[in-house]
Amino acid sequence: MTKNILKLAAVPSVFGLVSMSLSVKDSGDFKEYSTDGLDLSYTVPVEDDVEPHDLDVTNFANVGTSFAGFKEALGFKESRNDYSRINKFGYLGRYQFGRSTLLLLGINDTEDFINNPVLQDKAFIANLARNKWVLRKDIKRFAGKEVNGVLVTESGILAAAHLGGPGSVKRYLRSGGVDGFRDAFGTSLKSYMKKFGGYDTSFIEADHYPKVEI
Repeated sequence: MTKNILKLAAVPSVFGLVSMSLSVKDSGDFKEYSTDGLDLSYTVPVEDDVEPHDLDVTNFANVGTSFAGFKEALGFKESRNDYSRINKFGYLGRYQFGRSTLLLLGINDTEDFINNPVLQDKAFIANLARNKWVLRKDIKRFAGKEVNGVLVTESGILAAAHLGGPGSVKRYLRSGGVDGFRDAFGTSLKSYMKKFGGYDTSFIEADHYPKVEI
């Protein structure tokens, strides 16, 4: 299967938002694919102590619930939007990527990654595309429903997958919120599902094998 390449596209830029789009091959029968053996646990974010609505509103002027708003809010939650941040567990950059996830996206040089904001934004979008592909059936099944007291939305699902990986989100949703994941800081999937619900992530196209064009 030909691997899809992340390419730049004309998408409005907001506060450093990197403009790009993801393309996928024509849809086929995905039943043959399995997530068995995939590294589905991705990021370990910073402490769970800031709500998106408590952030400095000057950073979110005119972005609202757009994709730009989603990107800014999640980046702030992960690292205070610090592209150079490396946390005590070794997670890297604005979005706190693990090295194994970067390898899946075709990024081998972590030194270049930590010094390259454009590359970090590309990786963020590519990772969303992969998570959206893995969770495509769950998005269709659960979006608009309430699970464990939280209204499920596509953006909430993708944010939770960024926290704990799509495999953890699958188990959480399919168990009715009973099988919950918490990261090393104690942050839960439920909290991310709630914090980042209601954003427009329709811009992201599901892609089984996204690769970042460096």
